[in-house]
Amino acid sequence: MSATALSAIPEIEACIHCGLCLNQCPTYRVTHLEAESPRGRIFLIKSAFEGRVDLASVEDHLYLCLMCRACETACPSGVQYGRIAEAAREVLGPPGPPMQRRITRFVLRKLMPFPRRLRFVTALIRIYQRSAILAFLTRLLPSGLRQKVALMPPASPAPWAPDADVLPAIGARRARVAFLSGCAMSLFFAEINDATVRVLRRNGCEVVVPRGQACCGALNSHNGETASARAMARRNIEAFPDDVDAIIVNAAGCGAAMKEYGHLLKDDPVFRERAERFAAKVRDAGEFLWAHGLHTPHHSVTMNVTYQDPCHLVHGQKVRGEPRALLHAIPGIALKEMAGSDRCCGSAGIYNVLQPEMSETLLREKMEAIRATGAEVVVAPNPGCMLQLRYGARRFGVPVRVMHLMDMIDDAEA
Repeated sequence: MSATALSAIPEIEACIHCGLCLNQCPTYRVTHLEAESPRGRIFLIKSAFEGRVDLASVEDHLYLCLMCRACETACPSGVQYGRIAEAAREVLGPPGPPMQRRITRFVLRKLMPFPRRLRFVTALIRIYQRSAILAFLTRLLPSGLRQKVALMPPASPAPWAPDADVLPAIGARRARVAFLSGCAMSLFFAEINDATVRVLRRNGCEVVVPRGQACCGALNSHNGETASARAMARRNIEAFPDDVDAIIVNAAGCGAAMKEYGHLLKDDPVFRERAERFAAKVRDAGEFLWAHGLHTPHHSVTMNVTYQDPCHLVHGQKVRGEPRALLHAIPGIALKEMAGSDRCCGSAGIYNVLQPEMSETLLREKMEAIRATGAEVVVAPNPGCMLQLRYGARRFGVPVRVMHLMDMIDDAEA
């Protein structure tokens, strides 16, 4: 790679190699290797762009990163590590041996951008999960494949579909918002989409669910398929109306990706300005509700709850206090903070599938932190975190339920 290409990621020059990111990095805390730290990875990427090393030779180090962006929160210089890593991964393409690369590229290029294809694949998953014979045959798989199957979420009985494209506010209208139904959320967490829309409507929001919307493109961006991520961003910009007060997202990873559309399309003369306006309106559901003014929930929900900060909410979007404030607003909730609540649980999109050993190491640490709180429920407003923590509760025998923040509020308001 040439030094000329280095100018495409000016963020790389901001790193002063102070090392304050080291102990915030999940992989560095496990390995204690400089090459598995943000500082070390930035040095390797810069060396590759300057022609001193081959980027492909350091691929394993770059893809062991979870892209949790905890380093960005710790960095005094404001280094945007996520942008640096994604620029390098765009050159590398998807990780792993040739067969894994082909499968990952197929999923990211041929499935993720196409909602109908995703619905068809999910229908096959639904059949598999409801078939006792197929479930029995799963036991015959090698242990590595069985673990991957165990991570698979149960498909919703049917893909989420709103009653109408525009759902009126309940009571006086206080805002008009658009809602990202999402790919994972609509196919595997339809009940959470229902809860989110109910909460928004009860809090005076007219909710628009645009036709033609697609996956946000986060998985593509994180795994070297930036071109397809840009196409998905353009599709969403075209699909969402301009005359809304906010674009609401109930999945932390999606919200972080959509807030980056301005950067993703910075070189697109047609979409650059539209992408910046779009990104400026994106709000996490909890972030929006706290700023909007949550109606006081009617019902007491007496339980001990702990909160897991999704990485792309706390580090990517800098949303930390709002979800906790919403939990405190629910009568009867006792919030028990866990140690390292803003440390990654090891999900990180498809990281738990591609890097199972490191993922499970981080998950074990997370589940012990949850166990120590004595909480009955762990709240995690992101689908990847929810799946990982539910698997962790089974895997390590932690008696805890995993819920989305919108479910908690919906139960208290109902």
